[in-house]
Parts: sequence; C-alpha cells; structure tokens
Amino acid sequence: MTDHTISGTPAAPSPAAQRQLLHVGCGMPNPKRLPACFQQAGWREVRFDIDGRVRPDIVGSITDMSMIPDGCIDAIWSSHNLEHLNSFEVPVALAEFRRVLKPAGFVLLTLPDLRAIARHIAGGGLAEPLYQSPAGPIRALDVVFGHQASIEAGNGFMAHRTGFTADTLGAALLDAGFDEVRVHEGRHWDLWAVATMAEADPALFDELSGVMQ
Repeated sequence: MTDHTISGTPAAPSPAAQRQLLHVGCGMPNPKRLPACFQQAGWREVRFDIDGRVRPDIVGSITDMSMIPDGCIDAIWSSHNLEHLNSFEVPVALAEFRRVLKPAGFVLLTLPDLRAIARHIAGGGLAEPLYQSPAGPIRALDVVFGHQASIEAGNGFMAHRTGFTADTLGAALLDAGFDEVRVHEGRHWDLWAVATMAEADPALFDELSGVMQ
C-alpha cells in the first residue's frame, strides 16, 4: 500500500478528508477514464487491483479487502470486474463492497450484458468485432470468455468466469443486502447498476442517470 492508506478514523479537513472513491480493478493510472461524476472536485481516488503491475495503491482481490476498514468508503467504482470471478465468489465480493462502504455510500458498476451478447451470437456474430478498444477489436467471444489476445499474452487475470443479465445482476446486489438497486441496459453491450446503502441520498439515482449509458 502506498501513502493512500485508508483510515476509518475521522481526520481534520484536508485533501485526505475528501470523499473516498475506491476504484476496484483500476488498471493502469488514468483519471480521465473515471466516470465524470468522480472527476469532480471533492473525490479522492484510491486505486485497488489484483495485478501489481498496474501500480495500484492497494494490491488485492475484491473477494478479500480486509486491508480496508469497515465503513470508510463513500463510493465504489467497478468497471468490468465481477465477470472475472467464479459465480460462487460474487456474493463474497459484494459483501466486501457493503462492508467497506459508509452507511450513505453507494456502488456504481458496469459489466457485460450477456443477454445482448447472446442475441448477437445467435445471429451468427460470435467472431465479428463488436467495437474497437485500446486493446484492439473486441468480439463477442472476448466478452463471454475474456479478452483472448491479453490472455494469450500471459495476462490470466483477463479471463471471464461468470456473467450477468439485468435480472441476475439486480438479484445479486439485492441478495448482498443493498438497500436499493437500479440496473440499466447500456448502449455498448453492457449493463450499468447503482446499489445504495440504507442512508444514501435518493437523489443519487437522478444524479447518476446520465452516467449509465
């Protein structure tokens, strides 16, 4: 862990006392890739990743975030992480998300929409590029099983081991104990979800509606 040490003890007003965003599965540093809502003043990104090569502030798995105290995180941003777990590990990770969040905290997450991908595959599009990414063309095959070029290059962390539809993602978040959950189908073969803790501001859903595209 670097000097981004997370403390559960309130501190005097300072940059370190800003709202803490835990960016899980952060990848290489790139603040511009954060959703716009987290690029605003007042948020402090704490980068968390299982792969030490991407230079996270904290190295670890989302199934065990025991190095982070209970109830000290204001928000979690998770982009394309849960599908890398085995299905039986998903409840463990979501329980960890809830544990580290403050009573008014929330999770914003996105991941592949298997229903949309299944429709595309059923139409014969398994090997066709869906879109271009910084890592190259992404096919339906990559969405289902993980980015094959990265796995071939030795990055086994990129393999996918489970998947979700809007219904199963919503059910998983509610089963984890989140107070309210909203799931939206995105425009890029993806799902977006907001899951809030019991004391979260209901206005969050309106504030984040523009993010979930």
